[in-house]
Amino acid sequence: MSFQPLNFGLIGAGGYIAPRHLKAIKETGNKLVAALDLNDVVGILDSYFPDADFFTEPERFDRHLDKLRRRGKEHKIDYVSICSPNYLHDAHIRLALRNDAYAICEKPLVLNPWNLDALADLEIETGKKVFAILQLRLHPAIIALRTKILQGPSEKIYNVKLNYISSRGKWYHISWKGNLARSGGIASNIGIHFFDMLTWIFGEVEENIVNKHEIDNASGFLKLKNANVDWSLSINSDHLPSNIKQKGVRTFRSISVDGEEVEFSEGFADLHTISYRNILEGNGFGIEEARKSIEIVSDIRKQVL
Repeated sequence: MSFQPLNFGLIGAGGYIAPRHLKAIKETGNKLVAALDLNDVVGILDSYFPDADFFTEPERFDRHLDKLRRRGKEHKIDYVSICSPNYLHDAHIRLALRNDAYAICEKPLVLNPWNLDALADLEIETGKKVFAILQLRLHPAIIALRTKILQGPSEKIYNVKLNYISSRGKWYHISWKGNLARSGGIASNIGIHFFDMLTWIFGEVEENIVNKHEIDNASGFLKLKNANVDWSLSINSDHLPSNIKQKGVRTFRSISVDGEEVEFSEGFADLHTISYRNILEGNGFGIEEARKSIEIVSDIRKQVL
């Protein structure tokens, strides 16, 4: 029996993360049929799907998906990949489900926990599911760490330190990313996948304290079932360790457990493709898997507003 490629739509084709989704769609043997972005500078499509229809207006994109659905199974969109600004994820997930398509959404799935309940109801109404990209759960080093913790003493409390610096330029503060209402702030932008990973490994949140929350950096403390976590996030290149600066590197990731460094600097390149394969095989992460990290970043915002 020959493989029949699935039809994909993509929202946010001009965004930073879109190339990883385009690559994943292509590497899983599927095809992009239609793409949307308010910005028309989307030459990246030529490298993957030059024949995809392109729209700069959500209304026309929505209409196009509806027309394809009415033409029958061979033409309808099966999945919509969502790479749009954080505050639009909820609306774009709804757009996908209303057009009888599954949604694959970048983190954070939504900004507010209560939006998850409404999306869960919509899943029931439409018969379609929402899948979150939680790629750190698929990283070999993180999987190995979780296995080690699960095989250890069940009552042990680990001391964890997270320091993540992902340098951004002046553009960041002008864009939607620098707007707390639209991005959710630095914890949502660059921290949420780490919070997801930490709760996946060390369990439920018992306490969430914010020590500092500024436009370009934040720090705090999380008490989890099996860990005390000191975390620090920054987009300011001045916060990079001197040895990292000397190498000309603008990103720094460090996680230590009881003083032992967890090495996971490599292995990120293919995680979106692996995520897509899992989703297409029926093993993707859904709304409930995404809930804990969204609750954490929501609580962080409440403490600083």
